[in-house]
Amino acid sequence: QVQLVASGGGLVQVGGSLRLACAASGRTFSSDHMGWFRQPPGKEREFVAGISGNSVTRYYAESVRGQRFAISRDNAKNTVYLQMNSLKPEDTGVYYCTASLTGTHERVDGWDYWGQGTQVTVSS
Repeated sequence: QVQLVASGGGLVQVGGSLRLACAASGRTFSSDHMGWFRQPPGKEREFVAGISGNSVTRYYAESVRGQRFAISRDNAKNTVYLQMNSLKPEDTGVYYCTASLTGTHERVDGWDYWGQGTQVTVSS
């Protein structure tokens, strides 16, 4: 059974940093895209970042582009990471890791596997 387990969320002040991790089990995703979405309170789930299997291609939502967020992966550990810096209150939400067999998509329905989510709260 495939599982994606996200960790690393928490409460942080504006301008702080967090590093999320998502460990996959039950299947190797080294050839597949992995990514992160988030769901702010009362809003729809939205794309944050995606990364190709060989880490050559990375995608970011406009709201986190500019080196504020960085996605990376370690295929030996079957794990994807999201380094988040200069956090803002609007970054608050539940962060979900995900994996796709067909590339990176900004649509939720483009992804095949989902983790359980980890809460990130940025206080001002």
